[in-house]
Amino acid sequence: MSEGPELSIVVTIIDGGEPLRDFLRAVTSFDHPPSHEIILPYDASRPEVPAMAAEFPTVTFLDIGRIDPIHPITTEAGLHELYDRRRARGLAASRGGIIAILEDRGHPRADWARQIVRLHAETGCHVVGGGIECREPASLLNFAFYLTDFGRYGLPFDSGPAEWVSDVNVSYSRQSLEEMRHLWKERYHEPVLHDYLMKKGEKLWLSNEMIIFHGRPPCTLSYLIPERFHWGRLFGHIRTMTMGEGERWKLILMSPLIPPLLWVRHGLTQRQKGRGIRYLKALPYTMILTTSWILGEVWGYVTKKP
Repeated sequence: MSEGPELSIVVTIIDGGEPLRDFLRAVTSFDHPPSHEIILPYDASRPEVPAMAAEFPTVTFLDIGRIDPIHPITTEAGLHELYDRRRARGLAASRGGIIAILEDRGHPRADWARQIVRLHAETGCHVVGGGIECREPASLLNFAFYLTDFGRYGLPFDSGPAEWVSDVNVSYSRQSLEEMRHLWKERYHEPVLHDYLMKKGEKLWLSNEMIIFHGRPPCTLSYLIPERFHWGRLFGHIRTMTMGEGERWKLILMSPLIPPLLWVRHGLTQRQKGRGIRYLKALPYTMILTTSWILGEVWGYVTKKP
Protein backbone atom coordinates (compact mmCIF):
# COMPACT_ATOMS: atom_id res chain seq x y z
CA MET A 1 0.00 0.00 0.00
CA SER A 2 1.38 3.42 -0.96
CA GLU A 3 2.14 5.89 1.78
CA GLY A 4 -0.60 8.45 2.36
CA PRO A 5 -0.27 12.25 2.14
CA GLU A 6 0.90 14.41 5.02
CA LEU A 7 -2.56 15.92 5.44
CA SER A 8 -6.14 14.84 4.81
CA ILE A 9 -8.86 17.51 4.76
CA VAL A 10 -12.41 16.33 5.39
CA VAL A 11 -15.00 18.83 4.20
CA THR A 12 -18.43 18.99 5.83
CA ILE A 13 -21.23 20.26 3.60
CA ILE A 14 -23.47 22.67 5.49
CA ASP A 15 -24.80 25.08 2.85
CA GLY A 16 -23.87 23.33 -0.41
CA GLY A 17 -24.56 24.96 -3.77
CA GLU A 18 -22.63 28.13 -4.59
CA PRO A 19 -21.26 28.53 -1.03
CA LEU A 20 -19.70 25.08 -1.39
CA ARG A 21 -18.26 25.99 -4.78
CA ASP A 22 -16.74 29.18 -3.33
CA PHE A 23 -15.27 27.15 -0.48
CA LEU A 24 -13.72 24.60 -2.85
CA ARG A 25 -12.04 27.41 -4.78
CA ALA A 26 -10.42 28.52 -1.50
CA VAL A 27 -9.38 25.05 -0.33
CA THR A 28 -7.80 24.20 -3.69
CA SER A 29 -5.71 27.39 -3.75
CA PHE A 30 -3.33 26.94 -0.82
CA ASP A 31 0.03 28.67 -0.78
CA HIS A 32 2.87 26.09 -0.90
CA PRO A 33 0.84 23.31 0.77
CA PRO A 34 2.18 19.98 2.02
CA SER A 35 1.12 16.82 0.23
CA HIS A 36 -2.57 16.55 0.92
CA GLU A 37 -5.94 15.18 -0.11
CA ILE A 38 -9.35 16.84 0.05
CA ILE A 39 -12.27 14.52 0.81
CA LEU A 40 -15.83 15.72 0.27
CA PRO A 41 -18.40 13.20 1.59
CA TYR A 42 -21.90 13.78 0.22
CA ASP A 43 -25.15 11.86 0.48
CA ALA A 44 -28.30 11.61 -1.59
CA SER A 45 -29.75 14.75 0.04
CA ARG A 46 -27.17 16.88 -1.87
CA PRO A 47 -27.87 16.03 -5.55
CA GLU A 48 -26.09 19.18 -6.78
CA VAL A 49 -22.68 18.09 -5.51
CA PRO A 50 -21.55 15.46 -8.09
CA ALA A 51 -21.79 18.01 -10.90
CA MET A 52 -18.92 19.96 -9.28
CA ALA A 53 -16.45 17.08 -9.65
CA ALA A 54 -15.28 18.10 -13.12
CA GLU A 55 -14.57 21.63 -11.92
CA PHE A 56 -12.46 20.40 -8.97
CA PRO A 57 -10.52 17.34 -10.18
CA THR A 58 -8.14 17.34 -7.20
CA VAL A 59 -11.02 16.85 -4.75
CA THR A 60 -12.22 13.35 -3.85
CA PHE A 61 -16.02 13.39 -4.09
CA LEU A 62 -17.06 10.57 -1.76
CA ASP A 63 -20.57 9.29 -2.47
CA ILE A 64 -21.92 7.81 0.77
CA GLY A 65 -25.35 7.04 -0.64
CA ARG A 66 -28.60 7.53 1.23
CA ILE A 67 -28.65 8.35 4.94
CA ASP A 68 -31.87 7.93 6.89
CA PRO A 69 -31.37 9.92 10.11
CA ILE A 70 -33.37 9.27 13.24
CA HIS A 71 -35.05 12.68 12.87
CA PRO A 72 -36.24 14.15 9.53
CA ILE A 73 -33.66 16.26 7.70
CA THR A 74 -36.16 19.12 7.84
CA THR A 75 -35.24 19.36 11.56
CA GLU A 76 -31.99 20.63 13.07
CA ALA A 77 -31.44 17.27 14.80
CA GLY A 78 -31.75 15.49 11.46
CA LEU A 79 -29.39 17.90 9.74
CA HIS A 80 -26.79 17.54 12.46
CA GLU A 81 -26.94 13.78 12.18
CA LEU A 82 -26.15 14.15 8.47
CA TYR A 83 -23.17 16.40 9.32
CA ASP A 84 -21.94 13.93 11.96
CA ARG A 85 -22.20 10.95 9.61
CA ARG A 86 -20.58 12.77 6.70
CA ARG A 87 -17.63 13.68 8.90
CA ALA A 88 -17.33 10.10 10.16
CA ARG A 89 -17.31 8.69 6.63
CA GLY A 90 -14.72 11.25 5.57
CA LEU A 91 -12.49 10.40 8.54
CA ALA A 92 -12.76 6.69 7.71
CA ALA A 93 -11.69 7.35 4.10
CA SER A 94 -8.73 9.59 5.00
CA ARG A 95 -5.14 8.44 4.45
CA GLY A 96 -3.09 11.32 5.85
CA GLY A 97 -0.80 11.38 8.84
CA ILE A 98 -2.79 14.41 10.02
CA ILE A 99 -6.53 14.69 9.47
CA ALA A 100 -8.28 18.06 9.52
CA ILE A 101 -11.96 18.98 9.43
CA LEU A 102 -13.46 22.05 7.80
CA GLU A 103 -16.98 23.01 6.78
CA ASP A 104 -18.03 24.87 3.66
CA ARG A 105 -18.82 28.02 5.67
CA GLY A 106 -15.19 28.40 6.79
CA HIS A 107 -12.71 29.51 4.14
CA PRO A 108 -9.11 28.67 5.14
CA ARG A 109 -6.33 31.21 4.87
CA ALA A 110 -3.85 30.47 2.07
CA ASP A 111 -1.19 29.22 4.52
CA TRP A 112 -3.64 27.09 6.57
CA ALA A 113 -2.53 23.67 5.32
CA ARG A 114 1.20 24.15 5.87
CA GLN A 115 0.61 25.75 9.26
CA ILE A 116 -1.22 22.61 10.43
CA VAL A 117 1.65 20.30 9.54
CA ARG A 118 4.17 22.64 11.17
CA LEU A 119 2.10 23.02 14.35
CA HIS A 120 1.67 19.28 14.84
CA ALA A 121 5.42 18.80 14.47
CA GLU A 122 6.34 21.66 16.81
CA THR A 123 3.77 21.15 19.58
CA GLY A 124 3.61 17.35 19.59
CA CYS A 125 -0.12 17.67 20.35
CA HIS A 126 -2.62 15.19 18.93
CA VAL A 127 -5.32 17.86 18.53
CA VAL A 128 -4.60 21.28 17.05
CA GLY A 129 -7.39 23.79 16.45
CA GLY A 130 -7.26 27.24 14.98
CA GLY A 131 -8.67 30.74 15.00
CA ILE A 132 -11.99 31.64 13.42
CA GLU A 133 -12.48 35.12 12.00
CA CYS A 134 -15.79 36.60 10.85
CA ARG A 135 -15.91 36.65 7.06
CA GLU A 136 -16.88 40.10 5.85
CA PRO A 137 -19.12 41.76 4.90
CA ALA A 138 -21.41 40.60 7.70
CA SER A 139 -24.66 42.15 8.90
CA LEU A 140 -25.11 42.84 12.62
CA LEU A 141 -27.29 39.72 12.85
CA ASN A 142 -24.67 37.54 11.15
CA PHE A 143 -21.98 39.09 13.35
CA ALA A 144 -24.07 38.26 16.44
CA PHE A 145 -24.35 34.67 15.19
CA TYR A 146 -20.58 34.55 14.64
CA LEU A 147 -19.61 35.84 18.06
CA THR A 148 -22.09 33.67 19.97
CA ASP A 149 -20.61 30.60 18.29
CA PHE A 150 -17.01 31.55 17.55
CA GLY A 151 -16.20 34.87 19.23
CA ARG A 152 -13.69 33.28 21.59
CA TYR A 153 -11.67 32.09 18.57
CA GLY A 154 -11.37 35.50 16.90
CA LEU A 155 -7.98 37.18 16.59
CA PRO A 156 -6.03 38.33 18.46
CA PHE A 157 -5.39 35.65 21.08
CA ASP A 158 -2.35 33.81 22.39
CA SER A 159 -1.64 30.31 21.13
CA GLY A 160 -1.44 27.55 23.71
CA PRO A 161 -3.28 24.77 25.55
CA ALA A 162 -7.06 25.21 25.54
CA GLU A 163 -10.16 23.60 27.00
CA TRP A 164 -12.08 23.98 23.73
CA VAL A 165 -11.26 23.94 20.03
CA SER A 166 -13.98 24.13 17.39
CA ASP A 167 -14.91 21.30 15.02
CA VAL A 168 -15.09 23.79 12.14
CA ASN A 169 -11.28 24.23 12.29
CA VAL A 170 -9.60 21.26 13.93
CA SER A 171 -6.97 18.65 13.13
CA TYR A 172 -5.94 15.30 14.62
CA SER A 173 -2.94 13.03 14.46
CA ARG A 174 -3.57 9.71 12.76
CA GLN A 175 -2.58 7.96 15.99
CA SER A 176 -5.25 9.71 18.06
CA LEU A 177 -8.02 9.13 15.54
CA GLU A 178 -7.23 5.42 15.27
CA GLU A 179 -7.28 5.15 19.05
CA MET A 180 -10.69 6.85 19.17
CA ARG A 181 -12.22 5.09 16.17
CA HIS A 182 -14.86 3.46 18.35
CA LEU A 183 -16.06 6.93 19.37
CA TRP A 184 -16.47 8.38 15.86
CA LYS A 185 -17.06 5.32 13.67
CA GLU A 186 -20.77 6.09 13.23
CA ARG A 187 -21.05 9.76 14.21
CA TYR A 188 -18.39 12.37 14.94
CA HIS A 189 -18.99 14.42 18.11
CA GLU A 190 -16.00 16.61 18.93
CA PRO A 191 -16.85 17.09 22.67
CA VAL A 192 -16.79 13.32 23.13
CA LEU A 193 -13.42 12.89 21.41
CA HIS A 194 -11.82 15.84 23.16
CA ASP A 195 -13.12 14.79 26.57
CA TYR A 196 -11.65 11.32 26.00
CA LEU A 197 -8.21 12.73 25.18
CA MET A 198 -8.14 15.28 28.00
CA LYS A 199 -9.06 12.63 30.55
CA LYS A 200 -5.97 10.77 29.35
CA GLY A 201 -3.87 13.86 30.01
CA GLU A 202 -3.55 14.96 26.38
CA LYS A 203 -3.60 18.68 25.56
CA LEU A 204 -5.77 20.49 23.04
CA TRP A 205 -3.73 23.16 21.29
CA LEU A 206 -5.33 26.35 19.96
CA SER A 207 -3.25 28.26 17.42
CA ASN A 208 -3.52 31.85 16.22
CA GLU A 209 -1.77 30.88 12.97
CA MET A 210 -4.22 28.26 11.67
CA ILE A 211 -6.97 30.62 10.52
CA ILE A 212 -10.30 30.30 8.73
CA PHE A 213 -12.86 32.97 7.82
CA HIS A 214 -16.36 31.88 8.75
CA GLY A 215 -19.55 33.20 7.20
CA ARG A 216 -23.05 32.05 6.42
CA PRO A 217 -25.62 33.24 3.88
CA PRO A 218 -27.88 36.05 5.12
CA CYS A 219 -30.73 34.80 7.29
CA THR A 220 -33.49 36.15 9.50
CA LEU A 221 -33.88 36.31 13.26
CA SER A 222 -37.01 34.17 13.02
CA TYR A 223 -34.86 31.45 11.44
CA LEU A 224 -31.94 31.76 13.83
CA ILE A 225 -33.96 31.63 17.08
CA PRO A 226 -35.21 28.03 16.63
CA GLU A 227 -31.88 27.02 15.05
CA ARG A 228 -29.98 28.26 18.12
CA PHE A 229 -32.39 26.43 20.42
CA HIS A 230 -32.01 23.12 18.60
CA TRP A 231 -28.22 23.42 18.24
CA GLY A 232 -28.01 24.19 21.96
CA ARG A 233 -30.20 21.20 22.75
CA LEU A 234 -27.93 18.93 20.71
CA PHE A 235 -24.84 20.34 22.45
CA GLY A 236 -26.43 19.74 25.86
CA HIS A 237 -27.35 16.19 24.89
CA ILE A 238 -23.80 15.46 23.70
CA ARG A 239 -22.28 16.87 26.88
CA THR A 240 -24.44 14.55 29.01
CA MET A 241 -22.51 11.68 27.41
CA THR A 242 -19.35 12.72 29.26
CA MET A 243 -20.57 14.18 32.57
CA GLY A 244 -21.88 12.80 35.85
CA GLU A 245 -25.30 13.46 37.33
CA GLY A 246 -23.93 15.98 39.81
CA GLU A 247 -22.40 18.13 37.10
CA ARG A 248 -25.54 17.83 34.97
CA TRP A 249 -27.78 19.13 37.76
CA LYS A 250 -25.31 21.86 38.62
CA LEU A 251 -25.54 23.18 35.06
CA ILE A 252 -29.33 22.92 35.06
CA LEU A 253 -29.68 24.86 38.32
CA MET A 254 -27.15 27.51 37.28
CA SER A 255 -28.76 28.06 33.87
CA PRO A 256 -30.61 31.32 34.73
CA LEU A 257 -27.25 32.97 35.45
CA ILE A 258 -25.54 31.85 32.25
CA PRO A 259 -27.00 34.27 29.63
CA PRO A 260 -26.03 37.48 31.53
CA LEU A 261 -22.59 36.05 32.21
CA LEU A 262 -22.19 35.27 28.51
CA TRP A 263 -23.21 38.80 27.50
CA VAL A 264 -20.57 40.25 29.81
CA ARG A 265 -17.92 37.74 28.73
CA HIS A 266 -18.63 38.31 25.04
CA GLY A 267 -18.48 42.05 25.59
CA LEU A 268 -15.14 41.94 27.41
CA THR A 269 -13.70 39.55 24.82
CA GLN A 270 -14.78 41.69 21.86
CA ARG A 271 -13.54 44.84 23.54
CA GLN A 272 -10.11 43.24 23.95
CA LYS A 273 -10.19 42.32 20.27
CA GLY A 274 -11.04 45.87 19.24
CA ARG A 275 -14.66 45.17 18.32
CA GLY A 276 -16.37 46.64 21.39
CA ILE A 277 -18.49 49.20 19.50
CA ARG A 278 -19.66 46.63 16.99
CA TYR A 279 -20.53 44.27 19.82
CA LEU A 280 -22.71 46.92 21.49
CA LYS A 281 -24.54 47.52 18.20
CA ALA A 282 -25.19 43.78 17.85
CA LEU A 283 -26.02 43.27 21.54
CA PRO A 284 -29.84 42.99 21.13
CA TYR A 285 -29.36 40.17 18.63
CA THR A 286 -26.67 38.59 20.81
CA MET A 287 -28.96 38.57 23.85
CA ILE A 288 -31.73 36.85 21.91
CA LEU A 289 -29.45 34.24 20.32
CA THR A 290 -27.56 33.35 23.49
CA THR A 291 -30.82 33.00 25.43
CA SER A 292 -32.22 30.71 22.73
CA TRP A 293 -29.07 28.59 22.83
CA ILE A 294 -29.02 28.28 26.64
CA LEU A 295 -32.70 27.31 26.75
CA GLY A 296 -31.96 24.56 24.24
CA GLU A 297 -28.78 23.47 26.02
CA VAL A 298 -30.60 23.15 29.33
CA TRP A 299 -33.38 21.19 27.66
CA GLY A 300 -30.69 18.83 26.34
CA TYR A 301 -29.35 18.40 29.88
CA VAL A 302 -32.83 17.74 31.24
CA THR A 303 -34.03 15.30 28.58
CA LYS A 304 -30.66 13.82 27.56
CA LYS A 305 -32.09 13.77 24.03
CA PRO A 306 -31.10 15.65 20.85
